[in-house]
Amino acid sequence: MNSYIDIHSHILPQIDDGADSFETSMKMLHIAWKNGIGAIILTPHNKPMHHNASPATIQKLIKKLEEEALHRGIEIRLYAGNEVYYRSDILETLEDMRACTMAGSSYVLVEFGPMDDFDYIKGGIYRVLSGGYRPIIAHIERYRSICTKEERVEELIEMGCYVQVNAGSIMGQYGFGAKRFTRRLLKQDMVHFIATDAHNADKRKPELENCVRYISRKYSEAYASKLVYENPVQVIRNEYI
Repeated sequence: MNSYIDIHSHILPQIDDGADSFETSMKMLHIAWKNGIGAIILTPHNKPMHHNASPATIQKLIKKLEEEALHRGIEIRLYAGNEVYYRSDILETLEDMRACTMAGSSYVLVEFGPMDDFDYIKGGIYRVLSGGYRPIIAHIERYRSICTKEERVEELIEMGCYVQVNAGSIMGQYGFGAKRFTRRLLKQDMVHFIATDAHNADKRKPELENCVRYISRKYSEAYASKLVYENPVQVIRNEYI
């Protein structure tokens, strides 16, 4: 299998609730590299009523991280993105370039509130689609209105939405309920991406290897490769999955 691609991470320093310093960012990149991750889309939070880092600031930080990683012998490609919290003006936010799409593509990583009802989430996905974007719903296992009814995931996929789950959820890091739900989605082929959603170098590390091994053993290496390499490559290339 090729090196993994992580499409959801909070490694950029001091701009959201992720890495608290440049050195923490470097520790996280080292962990990712040792875990077989060869490319990362960096997705700091972009929320309404917050002071969000601009795309220019994100690119500046990426360049600084890339230069230091190269100096330390860490061979990882870094791309700009955002985890964009859904709000009514999300299209204006994207079109005015106040938030980053995924690696400059038409894919957008979209986050909702854990207690948002399904009609609100469905309407939000429809709005993003209507703007010509391809929504990837972040950590779908966190939304109560969805994780209690698996058929709703299929409904979102049929609309044109893509599904991302966290590796930690699959491996039981966030409790039995999240593990059971994400593993059921895997069994029903309703997952497009597995990502780390890494926030630090301690409890929420950028680790994929154990999860990839589990999926390779439980299903197949081809299935694991699709989730952590082939589909992410399509995002970076801005091609349809």
